[in-house]
Amino acid sequence: MIFEVTHEKVRTFDELTRSATARWSKHERFGQKPRSEFLGPDLDSISFKMRFDAQYGVNPKSEMDKLLDLCRSGKADTLIIGGTPIGRDQWVITSVKQSWTAVDNQGRVIVGTADVTMEEYMRK
Repeated sequence: MIFEVTHEKVRTFDELTRSATARWSKHERFGQKPRSEFLGPDLDSISFKMRFDAQYGVNPKSEMDKLLDLCRSGKADTLIIGGTPIGRDQWVITSVKQSWTAVDNQGRVIVGTADVTMEEYMRK
């Protein structure tokens, strides 16, 4: 999916957050506090919200279904924002939560939002 804003179409995101954690192991010791051992970095995660509105040149249901397909496929790809790759490797979508904000009298989604969570995917 390509993020874009033109005079005909708006497909972008809001509220991006990135989380980085480390992996630690605790080794039990009799009569003493455990000893911590740094194992290395954990996989980063990113989450953001996308809003799809028919008045801005997109089909909200179709756009949200594309995100579901990407999540269900397990396909890894490079995440690029503002022409800059994010992270050192690729990303997979691990979660998509849809919200049909406005539906017309024909059952068509007019406005929808998707909460997307991605995780780093290390090829090597």
